[in-house]
Amino acid sequence: MPALLAAVVIVFGVTCATPAFAQVPPRFYWKTLSGANAVPLIYMPMNGNANPFDPAYTVAPGGRVEATVAPVGYARTFVLFDRAAMAAVLVPMGRISGDVTFFGLTFSEQTSGFGDPLAEFDINVLGKKPIKNLPDLLRYEPGFSLDLLVDVAFPIGEYDNEQPLNLGQNRWYGRVAAPIVWQIGPWVPGRRTTLEFLPSLWLFGANDDFVGHSLETDPMFQLEGHLTRDLAKDLWASLDATWVEGGKASIDDVEGEKLSNIGMGYTLGYHINDNIQTTFGYMSTVNDSDPEDLRLDGFRVSVVFGWHPLIEGIKRLEGGE
Repeated sequence: MPALLAAVVIVFGVTCATPAFAQVPPRFYWKTLSGANAVPLIYMPMNGNANPFDPAYTVAPGGRVEATVAPVGYARTFVLFDRAAMAAVLVPMGRISGDVTFFGLTFSEQTSGFGDPLAEFDINVLGKKPIKNLPDLLRYEPGFSLDLLVDVAFPIGEYDNEQPLNLGQNRWYGRVAAPIVWQIGPWVPGRRTTLEFLPSLWLFGANDDFVGHSLETDPMFQLEGHLTRDLAKDLWASLDATWVEGGKASIDDVEGEKLSNIGMGYTLGYHINDNIQTTFGYMSTVNDSDPEDLRLDGFRVSVVFGWHPLIEGIKRLEGGE
């Protein structure tokens, strides 16, 4: 029995929020034993005509941007008002380079360092009761669950007001979202199937020093969708899609085009052992033929180390027998 319990209590893909077309990985909002901890390491090389560190994705028509986004974070699950909850923090870092044109001027730059740290809070509002103990864990099936999610980014990342491409964005931003997980069929390892949605509303403050100009962005609606399926006991796959609408940027009150983009991709996930899960995914915009269209594509590799004091104690007892 202890070996079985240790095998099933994995922090399922906890990786904190990432920009829209980088996507939150599938199975992120599955529930696990309260009091669990996770440390994610993520590697995302991306290319396109917008800054991947900025979830507003201000398009530079004809631009060429290459970036490596490498966030690290920490997440913890707990019980709040008798509902499952999670708090997480993400610190993005990496590098960005490219050639972009704004205000009739072409900027060529390369920079690296830290972006804006992001805090996330998630609480379940519709679904099963929180998993407080091992019997709850063994009986758990998600059924249909709905959460309330809030993300806030703090504008303290590295920023150069003489360049348009930066790791920090010099403004507050965040989102309100409602993660949905819908179980389809039996909840048996090797046969689990879910349909997952993440509708979000992104909100952006003003950047009053965007290369000497004022940058404002309208609210942006984002919808992520995932159809996930176990391929084996420890291996799963997902078909992924993202739609963003809105987010029109205005520079010195001169309005640009709003975003209206669709991205498609896939994810593979593998549980290496009781504590470590890895995922590999790819996402690309598909309606990006015009120069003014958002164009982004990139890979995502994540390794998540998760643990729970109760389960680690059981494993130590097992090792002593």
